[in-house]
Amino acid sequence: MVVIGVDSHKRTHTAVAADENGRRLAEITVAATEAGHLDLVRWAARFPDRRFALEDCRHLSRRLSADLLRAGETVIRVWPKLMAGARRSSRESGKSDPIDALAVARAALREPNLPVATLDGEERELRLLVDHREDLVAERTRAQNRLRWHLHELDPGTEPAARSLDRRVVLDALEARLTGVNGTVARIARELVVRIRELTQAIDALEREIGRLVATVAPMLLALPGCGSLTAAKLIGETAGIGRFRSAAAFARHNGSAPVPVWSANNERHRLNRKGNRQLNVALHRIAITQIRIDERGRTYLEHRRAAGDTKAEAIRALRRRISDEVFRRMRHDEHLRATPRAVLAAAA
Repeated sequence: MVVIGVDSHKRTHTAVAADENGRRLAEITVAATEAGHLDLVRWAARFPDRRFALEDCRHLSRRLSADLLRAGETVIRVWPKLMAGARRSSRESGKSDPIDALAVARAALREPNLPVATLDGEERELRLLVDHREDLVAERTRAQNRLRWHLHELDPGTEPAARSLDRRVVLDALEARLTGVNGTVARIARELVVRIRELTQAIDALEREIGRLVATVAPMLLALPGCGSLTAAKLIGETAGIGRFRSAAAFARHNGSAPVPVWSANNERHRLNRKGNRQLNVALHRIAITQIRIDERGRTYLEHRRAAGDTKAEAIRALRRRISDEVFRRMRHDEHLRATPRAVLAAAA
């Protein structure tokens, strides 16, 4: 088996082929274009038993990964955190594109259970929509903060209530109040009102689109108490395919809900895991807090952990770990349903 490690950049890709012992066999640098990707496939054809290993820098390697998959190649994603160890273990010092590409190949050889890339599907679409909505929400928040300062300057003490500048009735009232008021501050405030209204309409439309897509892609996950459409979309988009995790424990380690063991002599302890995908972690935390508030099972589990001696924070972390396993099970079920032909499902019904 020959592993071809690729160091991806905006304009070029450098590939290094390594044998099973990590020994460099050949290298090539191609343009980061469709023609360059085709040159890379032709160059790699000299190795009959091969697979590609790409450092998981999605914006730099996404198009290359898609072109390789369409050409029938096997592509492995290598997490960037594995690169440092591979470079330190090399006898060749320094940092260059060939050195980094060889480090990618050696990391793929050393770690047998790295995820295999697939063509983008609903997961990427949901992630793009969620990220775009969050960008718009952040832009609206900045506009709302600027508007509040201008309103305070125009008429101190008459600013709208907190968290009300996304309501249409409040924006309409502000626009009517500012109409006819002279001065640069009033003009900027009127423009901000218009911009906030436009952003709110775009955010609401995105939220409806995300809700429809999640209801189709992950009905089982959406049925989990405390998991709304935006949280479910965040989980699906950040996970990027639950099938790439071999177990619920591997998924928990990836999302940071699995505690880290800390041993001292014969004393076994665990501490909070601050690594992993923090976006997934905060989504699980949101579900946990919601379940404690609205779901009897969540409250019962929290009380059980508190009675066993856990602090409230420790009990919430334990609940978050339990929710991670349930999310894994439900996402596996939803992925299986998507992979099952509709005719088979209809016949089973």
